[in-house]
Amino acid sequence: MSCSISKRFACLLFAVLVPVPLAPLAWAQEAKPATTPEPAAESSSEEAARNARFAKYMSGVKFIGQFTILDADGRGGRMPEEEYTIRKCEKLPQGDLFRFTARIRYGDTDTEIPMDLPVKWAGRTPVITLEKLWIPGLGTFSSRVVINGNRYAGTWDHGPKGGHLFGRIERIEETDSAPAGEAAEATDPPQ
Repeated sequence: MSCSISKRFACLLFAVLVPVPLAPLAWAQEAKPATTPEPAAESSSEEAARNARFAKYMSGVKFIGQFTILDADGRGGRMPEEEYTIRKCEKLPQGDLFRFTARIRYGDTDTEIPMDLPVKWAGRTPVITLEKLWIPGLGTFSSRVVINGNRYAGTWDHGPKGGHLFGRIERIEETDSAPAGEAAEATDPPQ
């Protein structure tokens, strides 16, 4: 079958235009999934320095905020106030564990306890984790708390109840590591 000039032009135009819409489909099938580059391994001295900054920042602070109480269906909405005073935070030799000596106040509860908790890092952001941790007099809790500058936010579970928590981080005047009456040294948030 011979094509006249107009037919040849139409055939050429058809041949050029038709593969274009189909080409992305063919490329998508052949393309390999995108991978994110592996972050450079952090040297042990950089990790030690980061952990020291975090421990210093978390010593002598108060978490002041609110938390929600949600039922098993995720409904609720009460937002009681909460306050946690972290008198001291220190890195423990075991893996990602830190010892938080904390005063926990909410409702009729007011107690101070040491808690050895893992701190996971999402890039430069610390995430304090509790995984079914039994706290004497309070019960068993799970939680994930993200620290972002002078703010915190997270989730918590206590048996069938759970919810969200959020607020601000403020320095306190005294810490266990500072002599009475001496102000705690201000530090920048961890990074």
